[in-house]
Amino acid sequence: MAAALVSNVLYSGGFVLEKRALSTLPEVSVHRPARLLRLVLGNPLWIAGALSLAAGFAAQLAVYRTLPIAAAQGLFVSGLVLLVMLSARLLGEETTGRERYALGAILLALLMVVLSLKEGVEGADTVGRDAPHRLILLVCVPSLATGVWLYHSAERRARRRHRMPTTGVEYGVAVGLLYGVSSLAIKGVSSHLTTSGVGDAVLGLLRSPYPYLLLFTGAFGLVLSQAALQRCRASLIVPVCTTVTCLYTAVLGTLSFGEELPDEPLRLGLRVAGTVLAVTVLLAMPKHDTASQKSTSTKELTPP
Repeated sequence: MAAALVSNVLYSGGFVLEKRALSTLPEVSVHRPARLLRLVLGNPLWIAGALSLAAGFAAQLAVYRTLPIAAAQGLFVSGLVLLVMLSARLLGEETTGRERYALGAILLALLMVVLSLKEGVEGADTVGRDAPHRLILLVCVPSLATGVWLYHSAERRARRRHRMPTTGVEYGVAVGLLYGVSSLAIKGVSSHLTTSGVGDAVLGLLRSPYPYLLLFTGAFGLVLSQAALQRCRASLIVPVCTTVTCLYTAVLGTLSFGEELPDEPLRLGLRVAGTVLAVTVLLAMPKHDTASQKSTSTKELTPP
């Protein structure tokens, strides 16, 4: 739990630092990835944010070795509160009343998922260690294709003339799917970590799909998330992305790694109801910014 809280702080701080750095850079585009990387890697503030996110990734490895997947997601999502607070304080981002209610409902939904797994948290034997590689590929490859397609569709709609400014929900869902796959890969990598037989563990890891999924999602996730983060509010796109990632990992990860579902009707009902509530809220969230939010977003993209 301590590692999960540290991970939350590192991730929230990292996203805010990256967003602040991106607001001082020229507009970036996924169609020019080399230019995007050159710009961000030349910005010390962005590098500090990236290092913070990398440290959060390391903390996740410790969490996945000791907690069931869905319980870990419940702890990770608590960082959304810190993210929204930092975005308001350091980035000056405004959230509407409807968005605040939506974020509150998302937190409630994921709290329901955590409560459904209370028994699993207390029993260490429910932590899955590995999954059939074919099953992982069957789950992850269509998810990656769907995420890239959703992002491309959002980009195509955003280029239409006279279109209202987007809040970033579509981008958040697309990137969330990529990071969901990345989260499953992190879980898989954690299962190969050992203090004995390091050589065999490394060979086993290289024979698995996990490092290659991490490389793909790392490269594409970096480019897609930075372009989306620059043009949308961090206080909205990051919670949406995090919610999709957590739900994806909690549901598909639990099934793929063979972790037990709640056998009590109450706990099972909480799991299902929490998942349905979170998905419903995502579908109902506003897709366009208001006039005041549009002016704030435009101001953020203007270098000082």
